[in-house]
This record gives sequence, structure tokens and C-alpha cells, in this order.
Amino acid sequence: MIEKDPQPPPFRVVIPARYGATRLPGKPLLEIDGRPLIGWVWERACASAAAEVLIATDDVRIAEVCAGFGAEVMMTRTDHRSGSERLAEVVERRGWEPEAIIVNLQGDEPGIAPTLIDQVARGLAEHAEAGLATLASRIEEAATLFDPHVVKVVTDCQGYALYFTRAPVPWPRDAFARDRGRLPEGVPFLRHIGLYAYRAGFLARYVGWPAAPLEQAESLEQLRVLWRGERIHVSLAVEPPGPGVDTPDDVQRVRQWLASRLSSRCTSSSEKSP
Repeated sequence: MIEKDPQPPPFRVVIPARYGATRLPGKPLLEIDGRPLIGWVWERACASAAAEVLIATDDVRIAEVCAGFGAEVMMTRTDHRSGSERLAEVVERRGWEPEAIIVNLQGDEPGIAPTLIDQVARGLAEHAEAGLATLASRIEEAATLFDPHVVKVVTDCQGYALYFTRAPVPWPRDAFARDRGRLPEGVPFLRHIGLYAYRAGFLARYVGWPAAPLEQAESLEQLRVLWRGERIHVSLAVEPPGPGVDTPDDVQRVRQWLASRLSSRCTSSSEKSP
């Protein structure tokens, strides 16, 4: 008998969305197969077990489009430096209790699996020592390990993060002295998946901390948490996260990915037909 995943705890999803992305201005409104990018992300969130899904933005254009496809939208301040700060404003204005679990789903992740949204919420609920939970997947290729655009994470034996970095870690000294083109077996190379679950009380404290030196050096906001001696739990993702959108080339990859999934669903449906 196949055991089903336990029901995730009550949680909410907030999708921060801003218009002024550096590499792709207006990214949330980019059209992909006739729908805005933010609409695909919202649909994925709604397919999770979340009790509430809310889009937080400071741009009227985004708000109007999101309201048009039925999403709940909150207009937020324009001075936020990060998505987590935008989340914190939502939490404060809604008056959510300190133990409430909020999943931060970035507005450029149209391929995120709803099961991963449930998983990251469950990961936080099951680890009381953590104020923050996230996910990772195994790295199978050396090119991925050495790519500075891919964030890596190292954890302890209980799954708590030791460090996040753009550098290739761990560094198997002897194996890489012989050959850096192939990953040795038995080394836990992990790619960080940028999906987070916060406790509301922790989030309020977190955004009040100044940026940490390691955070600024690596351009990785989550290092602020480790710098402060707080704990982040990392679960191994139960399935691949799907493609995100950071560059113009990513848009075409997402289109191809969505087309392949639609084709797979149609094939599966036809096979079940009498």
C-alpha cells in the first residue's frame, strides 16, 4: 500500500509581485500562452492546500490584471526592498497570529508544483526550532554545481541549513583534484529551491534586522537568518520544481514546459478513455 503524504497544517500563500524587475520589466504581466505569468503562478498556488492565496503588489497595472482573473490582491507600499518585506506588511495589516504559517511563493515560478507548496508548509510545522523552512533538490551534473546562478545549500544531519552559497559546495578535494567534470558519488550536492515558509512572528523580527555581511557578499537574503543564529529547515523536494522565469530565454523554456505537460495530460486522458 502506498502511503499518502500527511495533510499539511493550515497555511496561507502570499505571492509578492513587482513591475520593475531589472532584467525583465513588467515580468508578472508577460504573456505566456495567452495568460499573464502571474496568473499561472496564482493557479498553482490555488491548487495547493492553502487556506488563502493573496497577491501583494505595489503596481496598479498588476493589481488590475490579477483582479481580472479572480485573485485577491493587496496593494502594498512602494519602498520594499524584498518580497519578504512585502509579506511582512501583509501579515501586519491582516493581523495574522504569530504562529500562522505563510508561504512566500515568488511571482515568477509558473512551474512550481502544488505539492511542494504543501511540503514546505509542512516542513516548517514539523520543526518547531525553525522560524523558516525551504526546499532543495539533488544536483546531478557538475555544470550545475559550478554555475554561480544556481544557489547551493549545505545541511546538517537533521536537515537544518549550515550555509547557502553560489559557490560549488561541498568541495570533494581528492575527487576534484582528479576530475572536476564529474560529480563523485556519495556527496550531498544540493540545489536550493527558492520557496519559503515563515512563521508570522519570525517574519516580523526578520525584516527588522539589518542586512548581514554574508548576505551582501553572496546576494542571498536567507543568509541574514543564519548570521543571526536562527535555524532554517531544508527538506528534499518530493518532485522537481519546474522552470522559473528570470531571463527572456526562460520565457520560451516555460512555454515549452507547459506545452509538454498539456500534451502529457491529453495523452493520459486518451489512454483512459474506453
